Amino acid sequence: SSGICPQDIKGVADLPKLPFTTKEELRQHYPFGLQIAPDKEVVRVHSSSGTTGAPVMVPYTGNDVSVWAEMMARCMKMVGVRQNDRIQITPGYGLWTAGIGFQAGTELLGAMAVPVGPGNTERQLKMMLDLKTTVLIGTSSYGLLLAEEAQRRGIIDELNLRLGIFGSERWGDKMRARIEELLGIETFDIYGLTEIYGPGIAIDCPNHSGLHYWDDHLIFEIIDPVTGEQLPTGCKGELVITTVTKEGMPLLRFRTRDITRIIPASCCCGSPYPMIDRIVGRSDDMIKIKGVQV
Repeated sequence: SSGICPQDIKGVADLPKLPFTTKEELRQHYPFGLQIAPDKEVVRVHSSSGTTGAPVMVPYTGNDVSVWAEMMARCMKMVGVRQNDRIQITPGYGLWTAGIGFQAGTELLGAMAVPVGPGNTERQLKMMLDLKTTVLIGTSSYGLLLAEEAQRRGIIDELNLRLGIFGSERWGDKMRARIEELLGIETFDIYGLTEIYGPGIAIDCPNHSGLHYWDDHLIFEIIDPVTGEQLPTGCKGELVITTVTKEGMPLLRFRTRDITRIIPASCCCGSPYPMIDRIVGRSDDMIKIKGVQV
């Protein structure tokens, strides 16, 4: 209906010819109004938590599931996870994407998954000690809670942790420093959202100068959250994602509402994958003061 042919889109600069997709639209078409693949190819569904309205249901084909596992395994490899690591997975399983996403990436990499799931701090610490967990996965706030509890019990020196991978919420340098100092580990920031597979679409490398994203599966662009116009590389704005290989529910120019920028330089870690900055806020949390977005 827009009169645009696929051949009209030759690069990121042409994307503004296409309309945005918003979370509101996904909600309006709940549960499967935007599913593209036939039912017989859909092997799984996940859902966003729906904290700010009706949930969004996302169908995945077998290929979607394996692409996501591959991206997650890349994330883990990038931060130095090895086959002999034992990876304690504390995010939720079920309709929530995180648990199963980390599980699949861990298994594809050939490391050992310890799928403890959420909560039950007592059991988390026991598992950490008994199984000699080396990599902790979760939200940063739960990572901090576990660190403080381990310190309170005087068991930090008995732990075998060396890495932490945390995502699902914004966390600053202060929180990062506190977790690293308490547990004596290096931490990594992982990014993702349910509508675009889940966590694992970007991660910061041992250089910690930005989050690498997988541009063979996803196109990232930055827009002005007010006018919607595309911004040049390096400018801060709202992240918009187009999926390239997703089959179940591919998305064109999905507005994430997350504020970041695409980093113009390539990383000295040697990875060919481009980077975004850590997420600094959300465009739906912004207010205008004297005409300036804050």
